[in-house]
Amino acid sequence: MTHFKYSKSVKYTDLETIYAQCSGPGGLKLTEFMAEKMGVSRGERILDVGCNRGIQSCFLAKEYGVQVVGIDPWDDRMDGRPMVEHARENASKWGVPEMVLAQKIGLPESHYASESFDRVYSTTALEMVRNLSGEDGYLQCLKEIRRVLKPGGVFGLGEPMHLDVPIPDDLRPYVTRDEFPWAECFRDVRHSAEEVRSAGFDLLEYGYVPDAKDWWAEYAQHDPFCKDDPQGDPLTLKIDNGRWVSFGYIIARRM
Repeated sequence: MTHFKYSKSVKYTDLETIYAQCSGPGGLKLTEFMAEKMGVSRGERILDVGCNRGIQSCFLAKEYGVQVVGIDPWDDRMDGRPMVEHARENASKWGVPEMVLAQKIGLPESHYASESFDRVYSTTALEMVRNLSGEDGYLQCLKEIRRVLKPGGVFGLGEPMHLDVPIPDDLRPYVTRDEFPWAECFRDVRHSAEEVRSAGFDLLEYGYVPDAKDWWAEYAQHDPFCKDDPQGDPLTLKIDNGRWVSFGYIIARRM
């Protein structure tokens, strides 16, 4: 499997900081991978769904010259402040305060006008909706994304996903535990692609990220919550050893 050639994210080498500011695996490599797959172009207006602390939004603004609206309804697990407060601060640190707007908004009711964005980017966010609101809730989020996209606009979805195999018996206890169990949140990429199609999109490309295993290894090593709880996700990933856990992407267009 050919690995993706990174040119922009490789400049950012402080993985401790990156993983403290992002959610899940991939960091800024994930953002570059998705942006290139989506064909992001200078001057576009992009909605970042589930922006977390906002550095992926900042990366898009700085490296691709786009206007980004980052939305996230959650409060930070570390300090209790809204995620969007961190995103606003990061936009200043990155020198893009006029290019990144962060708002405490969630899906499926964004309240944006229809056809407001050239592209929608969402990574490591919507999979949790399945656990909170089920498949119907997930589908409603996808339909809202389609609504706010301009005709011909591109949606890029990147999520933790599992390979199209049964859960190994020795792994099952680890992916069915905790508040957001991976067995409830993750789907295989074909299942997720069909959900995107059913929301009214034309599928352009989908698959598993070639660097998924490396991204998960980085996450286990550098994510602050992983470091605080080595018996949590790091142990799950060690037991799995690439048999079930992966990371998928879907690129789709609103027709």
